Amino acid sequence: MKRVKQISAGGVVFRHKKDQPNLKNTEWLVIQHAGHKGWTFPKGLIGDHIPNESKQEAALREVEEEGGVKAEIIDPEPVKNKYSFRWKDTLINKTVYYFLMRYISGDPNDHDQEVSKAVFLPTEEAKKILTYGSDKKVFEKIIQKFKSLNISSF
Repeated sequence: MKRVKQISAGGVVFRHKKDQPNLKNTEWLVIQHAGHKGWTFPKGLIGDHIPNESKQEAALREVEEEGGVKAEIIDPEPVKNKYSFRWKDTLINKTVYYFLMRYISGDPNDHDQEVSKAVFLPTEEAKKILTYGSDKKVFEKIIQKFKSLNISSF
């Protein structure tokens, strides 16, 4: 079996439903992949479109492509997620760098063809809908970051 390493970047994007910027009034962008139908966060390969692309640039690009929205990175330190999966006759060892991001503008319905659905959901609903255990762990770490920041400034 062939082995391949992939490095990707993505974003866990939040927006506030009301004027009170706390976890209870926060929604999170999640996407459903068009191929495998799993619910996850927007992410993609670094440098597959732009040579010498940084992790941050790739993450922002993927959020816009797959999630249909513009966002800004509010924590420069990403949450790292490593996992492996089989695709045909290849074992892919993947590392994904997820950045905590704040929604700026756009409509999740403007996602690309890789995604069948993109939506903002409240925290508890987002936790439940995520398909993969590794994404659930990433989300828990992102929520801890969210809680440790002075969110009222966002």
